[in-house]
Amino acid sequence: MMVISTSESCKLVLLFLAISILSTSALAEGSDKYSVDVSTNKFLGEYLVNQSGFTLYYFSDDSKGEGASTCYDDCAATWPPFYTGELTLPDNLRSVDFDSITRTDGSKQTTFRGWPLYLYSRDFAAGDVFGNGQKGLWHVVNPADLPQRF
Repeated sequence: MMVISTSESCKLVLLFLAISILSTSALAEGSDKYSVDVSTNKFLGEYLVNQSGFTLYYFSDDSKGEGASTCYDDCAATWPPFYTGELTLPDNLRSVDFDSITRTDGSKQTTFRGWPLYLYSRDFAAGDVFGNGQKGLWHVVNPADLPQRF
C-alpha cells in the first residue's frame, strides 16, 4: 500500500488545480477568438453564434424592413440586436456576407447577407436555441442556407 504524505497530497491538489485553471483558460481563449463563429446542433445543423457561443437569430418580418430592423421596444427587449464593431471570423465564413446598419434609435446592428442579427433573451447558456421557431418568425442563422436579402 502506498502512503502519501500531507505535503505530497497538497502538492498534488495544487498541481490538479493549476492544470484545471490552465485548461479552462485555454478553452475560454478558443471560444472568444471570433466575434462571430459557427456552431452545430444535431437537429438544426450549423448556425451562427457570437463570441460567447450564444445563438444568433434572424427575424423573417425584417424582410419588410428593406434592409432595416423592424424589431424595437418590447421586441428588442426580448430579441436584443447583435452588434460587433470588430468582426473576426473563422475561415468558413466570409466577411463580404457581413455588414452593419444604423437602427432608427441610432444604435448599430450587425447583418448577415442583409438580415439584421439578434440574440434571444431567454437563451441562458451558450448553445441554447430556444428562440428558434418562436412565433414562426425567428430562426437560427444557417450560414449555408440563408439567402441574400437584397
